[in-house]
Amino acid sequence: MPNSGENVNQSKLRQIPSVERILELPELQPDISELSHSLVAEAVKQVVGGTREQVKKGKEPISIQEIIHQVKAKIDELTSFSLKPVINATGVVLHTNLGRAPLDEETLSFIKNISASYNNLEFDLKEGKRSKRGIFVEKLLCALTPAEAALAVNNNAGAVLLILTALASGKEVIVSRGELVQIGGGFKIPEILTLSGAKLREVGTTNQTSISDYENAITSDTALLLKVHQSNFRMIGFVKRPSIADLVKLGRERNLCVVEDLGSGVLLRTEDFGLAHEPTAFEALSAGADLVCFSGDKLLGAPQAGIILGQRKYIEILKRHPLHRALRLDKMFLAGLERILLYYLKGEATQKLPAWKMISAPLKDLEKRAERIKQKLSKSNIKVSLHQTQSTVGGGSLPGETLPTIAISFEIKGCSPNDCAQLFRQHSPPIIGRIENERFVLDLRTVFPHQDQTLISAIKNIFLKRS
Repeated sequence: MPNSGENVNQSKLRQIPSVERILELPELQPDISELSHSLVAEAVKQVVGGTREQVKKGKEPISIQEIIHQVKAKIDELTSFSLKPVINATGVVLHTNLGRAPLDEETLSFIKNISASYNNLEFDLKEGKRSKRGIFVEKLLCALTPAEAALAVNNNAGAVLLILTALASGKEVIVSRGELVQIGGGFKIPEILTLSGAKLREVGTTNQTSISDYENAITSDTALLLKVHQSNFRMIGFVKRPSIADLVKLGRERNLCVVEDLGSGVLLRTEDFGLAHEPTAFEALSAGADLVCFSGDKLLGAPQAGIILGQRKYIEILKRHPLHRALRLDKMFLAGLERILLYYLKGEATQKLPAWKMISAPLKDLEKRAERIKQKLSKSNIKVSLHQTQSTVGGGSLPGETLPTIAISFEIKGCSPNDCAQLFRQHSPPIIGRIENERFVLDLRTVFPHQDQTLISAIKNIFLKRS
């Protein structure tokens, strides 16, 4: 016979509204319309289930308004990994976690125009027959560099994998020990070599490798010499590595293919922007490298891609390899890449590409924007401090190099720097800043000027909620 406690629990459990009734509430209809009935239903089921468990433990049933609040929070939790625009106030221009290089409106419009309709992706309009994709992109890449031929795949890791698989599977690849790097996301050169079926032959030491180290390691089993840009770190002091020209000379003498992985890749002179020299594809190819590869969505400022440039005989081998099909670019990425390469060809890259506009933004312009933000917030009795500090390029590019910038900070009562960072991340749109000198700051170099008003409104809203 059930005791009185069980009867009370059953009575309270019956007070909890059913999933179906909650899903009919008008407050949830916008979420259902935007996200689907099934996703919202999953959130409701989890809240109702949790509420039932609490009641069974003796807790009181929560109100319908609290249920709605918890369902909304659960929906936010379930969709937190859905792609959404954020404001990058970290000061890292090519932030890997935030999507690397942003695209300009003209490029986005071109991508939309191509993608919203059928297009001549693999169709020769002149001959009226099947063609190959990416032909115009290849022509643009060859026009911009000394390359005989070019190929674009889905990212630079894919480019390296394709080169090693097609040209060195089952054979030895010689790499300096100081270039066996790991970059963001766990991409490790030795692992890519293993996956390709090539055999790694390390030479030299971490900080010292000479051309004789390469020469002494060459055997009849050697397929190619690989030079890898260190990307996200820099060695100083007692350091020595052969140049690409040194490797090319040895490769010619021993009839070996010479490949340079440039990592981020750049088609402009970084020195012109007050930065250290970053090796370019033009330099590597001019020095005689057989193949060079680099990323599209870093210093090039394009959509994600892996660019391969070099001698036609090697590019043709890569194109014919079955792995190429698995790594090829689709119509949207080709359209975006095509548009951005045209900017370079027309000398418009620094005027059109957001990443280069951020890199080249004068400090005085950032100071003016910061003062305007400070003045507008002062009208709401929000005290803002301005700091001259440093931004970074990021994306595995120019390690140790910085750009002067202006960051803003403010004190929110009872809010630690980590708490502030969380409040801004939870704003709509999310705003991602950084913690510097034990304070939360927003770096204006990576905030688009048209986002300044959004930044002001967000700061006001957050202060209002905390007051």
